[in-house]
Amino acid sequence: MFKRVFSFISMLVVLNACSISYKFNGAALDYDIYKTIAISQFPIRAALVYPPLQQTFENQLNDMITRQTRLRVVDSNNSDLRLEGEITGYSLSPQAVNEDAYASQTRLTITVRVKYIDNKKEGQDIDQTFSAYRDFSSNELLTDVQDELCTQISKELADLIFNATIGNW
Repeated sequence: MFKRVFSFISMLVVLNACSISYKFNGAALDYDIYKTIAISQFPIRAALVYPPLQQTFENQLNDMITRQTRLRVVDSNNSDLRLEGEITGYSLSPQAVNEDAYASQTRLTITVRVKYIDNKKEGQDIDQTFSAYRDFSSNELLTDVQDELCTQISKELADLIFNATIGNW
Protein backbone atom coordinates (compact mmCIF):
# COMPACT_ATOMS: atom_id res chain seq x y z
CA MET A 1 0.00 0.00 0.00
CA PHE A 2 2.79 2.38 0.92
CA LYS A 3 4.48 1.74 -2.46
CA ARG A 4 1.32 2.67 -4.34
CA VAL A 5 0.85 5.90 -2.41
CA PHE A 6 4.52 6.78 -2.83
CA SER A 7 4.35 6.02 -6.57
CA PHE A 8 1.22 8.14 -6.96
CA ILE A 9 2.76 11.10 -5.09
CA SER A 10 5.98 10.78 -7.09
CA MET A 11 4.02 10.79 -10.32
CA LEU A 12 2.12 13.93 -9.25
CA VAL A 13 5.38 15.71 -8.40
CA VAL A 14 6.87 14.80 -11.78
CA LEU A 15 3.75 15.88 -13.67
CA ASN A 16 3.63 19.21 -11.83
CA ALA A 17 7.31 19.84 -12.57
CA CYS A 18 6.80 19.35 -16.29
CA SER A 19 4.88 21.99 -18.09
CA ILE A 20 4.27 22.35 -21.77
CA SER A 21 3.34 25.72 -23.19
CA TYR A 22 1.46 26.12 -26.45
CA LYS A 23 0.44 29.28 -28.24
CA PHE A 24 -2.64 28.47 -30.26
CA ASN A 25 -2.75 31.84 -31.97
CA GLY A 26 0.56 31.27 -33.75
CA ALA A 27 2.04 34.56 -32.59
CA ALA A 28 5.33 34.66 -30.73
CA LEU A 29 4.94 38.12 -29.25
CA ASP A 30 5.50 39.52 -25.80
CA TYR A 31 2.37 41.61 -25.35
CA ASP A 32 4.04 43.54 -22.54
CA ILE A 33 6.36 44.99 -25.19
CA TYR A 34 4.27 44.91 -28.37
CA LYS A 35 0.87 46.56 -28.38
CA THR A 36 0.47 48.20 -31.81
CA ILE A 37 1.17 47.52 -35.46
CA ALA A 38 0.91 49.77 -38.51
CA ILE A 39 0.09 48.10 -41.81
CA SER A 40 0.68 50.32 -44.80
CA GLN A 41 -0.92 49.98 -48.21
CA PHE A 42 0.62 47.49 -50.62
CA PRO A 43 0.48 49.18 -54.04
CA ILE A 44 0.65 47.04 -57.17
CA ARG A 45 3.98 47.50 -58.97
CA ALA A 46 3.61 44.45 -61.23
CA ALA A 47 3.67 44.54 -65.03
CA LEU A 48 0.15 43.05 -65.09
CA VAL A 49 -2.31 44.83 -62.85
CA TYR A 50 -5.56 43.49 -61.43
CA PRO A 51 -6.85 46.46 -59.36
CA PRO A 52 -9.00 44.51 -56.82
CA LEU A 53 -5.91 42.49 -55.79
CA GLN A 54 -4.51 45.28 -53.62
CA GLN A 55 -7.63 45.52 -51.47
CA THR A 56 -8.05 41.72 -51.33
CA PHE A 57 -4.47 41.21 -50.16
CA GLU A 58 -4.53 44.07 -47.63
CA ASN A 59 -7.80 42.76 -46.15
CA GLN A 60 -6.42 39.22 -45.82
CA LEU A 61 -3.25 40.47 -44.11
CA ASN A 62 -5.19 42.76 -41.79
CA ASP A 63 -7.67 40.02 -40.90
CA MET A 64 -4.88 37.53 -40.20
CA ILE A 65 -3.16 39.88 -37.78
CA THR A 66 -6.32 40.96 -35.96
CA ARG A 67 -7.56 37.36 -35.62
CA GLN A 68 -4.23 35.84 -34.59
CA THR A 69 -2.86 38.53 -32.26
CA ARG A 70 -3.91 41.05 -29.65
CA LEU A 71 -2.09 43.85 -31.49
CA ARG A 72 -4.02 47.04 -32.15
CA VAL A 73 -3.78 48.17 -35.78
CA VAL A 74 -2.91 51.87 -35.96
CA ASP A 75 -2.12 54.31 -38.76
CA SER A 76 0.99 55.72 -37.13
CA ASN A 77 4.68 55.24 -37.87
CA ASN A 78 5.17 55.38 -34.10
CA SER A 79 3.78 51.87 -33.75
CA ASP A 80 5.69 49.04 -32.08
CA LEU A 81 5.70 47.03 -35.33
CA ARG A 82 5.25 48.05 -38.95
CA LEU A 83 4.47 46.12 -42.13
CA GLU A 84 4.90 47.77 -45.48
CA GLY A 85 5.60 46.65 -49.01
CA GLU A 86 4.29 46.24 -52.51
CA ILE A 87 2.80 43.69 -54.85
CA THR A 88 5.65 43.14 -57.29
CA GLY A 89 4.37 40.29 -59.41
CA TYR A 90 1.13 39.13 -60.99
CA SER A 91 1.85 36.64 -63.74
CA LEU A 92 0.33 33.83 -65.76
CA SER A 93 2.32 30.90 -67.08
CA PRO A 94 1.38 27.66 -68.86
CA GLN A 95 1.99 24.53 -66.76
CA ALA A 96 0.77 21.36 -68.40
CA VAL A 97 0.73 20.77 -72.14
CA ASN A 98 -1.75 18.53 -74.00
CA GLU A 99 -0.84 16.23 -76.85
CA ASP A 100 -1.99 18.99 -79.22
CA ALA A 101 0.71 21.31 -77.79
CA TYR A 102 -1.77 23.61 -76.00
CA ALA A 103 -1.57 24.33 -72.30
CA SER A 104 -4.12 22.45 -70.23
CA GLN A 105 -3.22 24.22 -66.96
CA THR A 106 -2.30 27.82 -66.31
CA ARG A 107 -0.60 29.12 -63.18
CA LEU A 108 -1.41 32.47 -61.60
CA THR A 109 1.49 33.62 -59.41
CA ILE A 110 1.43 36.63 -57.09
CA THR A 111 4.60 38.01 -55.52
CA VAL A 112 4.75 40.46 -52.62
CA ARG A 113 7.76 42.26 -51.16
CA VAL A 114 7.38 42.92 -47.44
CA LYS A 115 9.33 45.06 -45.00
CA TYR A 116 8.73 44.16 -41.37
CA ILE A 117 10.05 46.78 -38.97
CA ASP A 118 10.37 46.12 -35.26
CA ASN A 119 10.62 49.48 -33.50
CA LYS A 120 11.23 47.87 -30.09
CA LYS A 121 14.07 45.41 -30.74
CA GLU A 122 16.99 45.86 -33.10
CA GLY A 123 17.92 43.09 -35.49
CA GLN A 124 14.37 41.80 -35.90
CA ASP A 125 13.59 43.61 -39.15
CA ILE A 126 12.85 41.59 -42.28
CA ASP A 127 12.90 42.60 -45.95
CA GLN A 128 11.68 39.57 -47.87
CA THR A 129 9.77 38.55 -50.97
CA PHE A 130 6.91 36.05 -50.75
CA SER A 131 5.25 34.22 -53.60
CA ALA A 132 2.24 31.94 -53.94
CA TYR A 133 0.32 30.49 -56.85
CA ARG A 134 -2.74 28.56 -57.95
CA ASP A 135 -3.25 26.51 -61.09
CA PHE A 136 -6.48 26.53 -63.05
CA SER A 137 -7.73 24.79 -66.15
CA SER A 138 -6.92 26.53 -69.40
CA ASN A 139 -10.51 25.79 -70.41
CA GLU A 140 -11.59 28.45 -67.91
CA LEU A 141 -11.28 32.15 -68.58
CA LEU A 142 -9.09 34.05 -66.13
CA THR A 143 -11.88 36.60 -65.68
CA ASP A 144 -14.15 33.80 -64.39
CA VAL A 145 -11.73 32.48 -61.74
CA GLN A 146 -9.58 35.51 -60.99
CA ASP A 147 -11.39 36.77 -57.88
CA GLU A 148 -11.42 33.34 -56.19
CA LEU A 149 -7.78 32.64 -57.10
CA CYS A 150 -6.68 36.05 -55.81
CA THR A 151 -8.51 35.43 -52.52
CA GLN A 152 -6.91 31.99 -52.09
CA ILE A 153 -3.43 33.24 -52.98
CA SER A 154 -3.80 36.31 -50.74
CA LYS A 155 -4.75 34.08 -47.80
CA GLU A 156 -1.67 31.95 -48.37
CA LEU A 157 0.57 35.01 -48.71
CA ALA A 158 -0.86 36.52 -45.51
CA ASP A 159 -0.15 33.24 -43.72
CA LEU A 160 3.43 33.09 -45.04
CA ILE A 161 4.07 36.71 -44.07
CA PHE A 162 2.53 36.26 -40.63
CA ASN A 163 4.64 33.17 -39.92
CA ALA A 164 7.87 34.83 -41.09
CA THR A 165 7.31 38.04 -39.12
CA ILE A 166 4.92 38.14 -36.17
CA GLY A 167 4.64 34.36 -35.85
CA ASN A 168 8.45 34.17 -35.76
CA TRP A 169 8.57 30.72 -37.35
